[in-house]
Amino acid sequence: MSKTTFIAEPGKQEILMSRSFDAPRARVYAAYTNPEAVPRWWGPRSLKTVVDKMEPRKGGLWRFVQRDEAGHEFAFNGVYHEALSPERLVYTFEFEGMPGHVLLETVLFEEIEGKTRITSKSVFQSLEARDGMMQSGAEAGAVETWDRLAELLD
Repeated sequence: MSKTTFIAEPGKQEILMSRSFDAPRARVYAAYTNPEAVPRWWGPRSLKTVVDKMEPRKGGLWRFVQRDEAGHEFAFNGVYHEALSPERLVYTFEFEGMPGHVLLETVLFEEIEGKTRITSKSVFQSLEARDGMMQSGAEAGAVETWDRLAELLD
């Protein structure tokens, strides 16, 4: 299984991630844009994800709600700026528990010999916001999320 590369350089307001998946890019892109597939891979295993809204088109909205075993909810939302199948998604991302901290995420899907490399770039409004995301466990969460995506695509 491929490993997730996670880069958060000191002094930069961004996080870069990449990973190769053993599936054609149309299938990987579909996993990112199908509201029935997203709950099967998005977020940590310990949380149940529900897709409240998902409109993968320019101007479309998305909102995912996660619940833990105790019933606590964690919601995330954003707006799609671009959904170019099967090449690229660009959208905002905001954790509703910390409103106003919006980042812009660009996800590229590149097919290489029948496999797909995803490259994700998250740009934060400030270095403090990026560092706050890092301190909240972003790397471990992202790695687990893409591990789950790899399992779904197998």
